[in-house]
Amino acid sequence: MSNTPQLLKGQAALVTGADSGIGKGVALAMAAAGAKLLINYAHNKAAADDVVSQIKAFGGDAFAFQADVSHEEEVKAMFAEIFKQYGTIDILVNNAGLQKDSKFVDMTLDDWNKVISINLTGQFLCAREAAREFIKRGVIEEKSKAAGKIICMSSVHEVIPWAGHVNYAASKGGIMMFMKSIAQELAPHKIRVNGIGPGAIQTPINKEAWETPDALDKLLTLIPYNRIGQPDDIGKLAVWLASDESDYVTGVTIFADGGMTLYPGFADNG
Repeated sequence: MSNTPQLLKGQAALVTGADSGIGKGVALAMAAAGAKLLINYAHNKAAADDVVSQIKAFGGDAFAFQADVSHEEEVKAMFAEIFKQYGTIDILVNNAGLQKDSKFVDMTLDDWNKVISINLTGQFLCAREAAREFIKRGVIEEKSKAAGKIICMSSVHEVIPWAGHVNYAASKGGIMMFMKSIAQELAPHKIRVNGIGPGAIQTPINKEAWETPDALDKLLTLIPYNRIGQPDDIGKLAVWLASDESDYVTGVTIFADGGMTLYPGFADNG
């Protein structure tokens, strides 16, 4: 990791849901690029502490903080802690998310509300706190051309309907329009907001889709590039979006999906 270009040197980043999966991959990549990290987790302190240890092992700076992103007071406490530790925040990665799947007609209101509150409302609460700090502080040119960067973790399912996962797909469609709307509003403040739309990434959230050879073969029929994604694929993209390399990019979702959004079912004339 020491050979990674220091595109984020000296910047403070908060990654929600960074104790596993995509969030962990993003946190490790950003730390390798020179950022200081708040590793947010909801329940698994041991896993979050392990991410911190991995970052410190290659000379990085990180600490873990527990907060449920759907609870306003916990989000405010988390931002107060990153301000205490690092003085400010430069990068927010809105990554925390979950699935509670069922047939639509069997879906409970609790399962609908839980997914929307974590996946969508959580992004609102965190982005609002970050934007307030970015606007108050302004641009610090020796760190970045932008006053702040927000990355909203979405999914290919912001555009691909997903039967049996209506709450999840609705939350991701909401993230897309949330991201674009705040990007439009915050751009005059030199705040950049973008989305990442991962496809099938090999993480615990979708283990049943890849853990057996048969399951993986079925999954690969949806991926023209013919491999499952890894958390580091998303981590590298997040680093680029948070860096000055992408300074003229705002208000877009970049799909990192091996071609899943190319609708491969139509590859042979439908």
